[in-house]
Amino acid sequence: MNRRRHFLTLITWISVSFLTVVGCNQLTLTNSENNSGNPTLQLTVSSAASMQNAMTEVGQVYQEEHPNTKITYNFASSGTLTQQIKQGAPVDVFISANEKFMNELDKKNLLLPETRKDLLKNDIVLIIPSKNNISNISNISFQELTSPKIKRFSIGDPESVPAGEYARQVLTSLKIYDQIKPKTVFAKDVRQVLSYVELGNVDAGIVYATDAKISNQVKVVATALENTHKPILYPVTAIKRTQNSEIAKKFIQFLFSDRATDVFKNHGFQIAG
Repeated sequence: MNRRRHFLTLITWISVSFLTVVGCNQLTLTNSENNSGNPTLQLTVSSAASMQNAMTEVGQVYQEEHPNTKITYNFASSGTLTQQIKQGAPVDVFISANEKFMNELDKKNLLLPETRKDLLKNDIVLIIPSKNNISNISNISFQELTSPKIKRFSIGDPESVPAGEYARQVLTSLKIYDQIKPKTVFAKDVRQVLSYVELGNVDAGIVYATDAKISNQVKVVATALENTHKPILYPVTAIKRTQNSEIAKKFIQFLFSDRATDVFKNHGFQIAG
């Protein structure tokens, strides 16, 4: 029994010594990282797909001023991003292409109080391939989407893609949505619509003016009147469960700065408010 007691005592002493050493090593590593310079700050931003080019550039400008902040972007349709946030995705900042999905998160009490703001505005346009083989559609209007010459047409899925929802509103106001629905190809986000038109997979598509601006393979043939759809607003917010609330607030504040505003304007966005 004495031998067993001594053995157990020895094992306990060894275990405690090991944990103490490991704990000291971890503390030393942490202190070393802190003393070697400012720690890298992580920020995850989920943003509407239509903002990909603009936000990538804005992030680069932000990191010039804050070199210790690493920004990770997640670009997708606003509906998809909203579902990810509802399911617990680790997101610090969210930018939606409409108010609908932001309101959904607000109702779920998922927004960090007093961080939601309207950031940008946009226009809805009708585009066709720059080089098309279809005669007499070089200057079509929205109403002419009913023409048999337009065999395939694309918009984002209205249930999850804000640009698709705005497109449906425009076409419904013109009383042609149900008529052209059978030849409509629904895309997962607005950038997929742009790609379909660029590649000639469809004869026409509806996207944001900012999407059309980035491509020399499409041509804008019509811009939707404001009274045919709801205002196109891009609200931004910090997510309530963020572990980086101060960094998120600082980033949102930067989005309204002169430097960020210049980038947004260069990409064709309008400043809300």
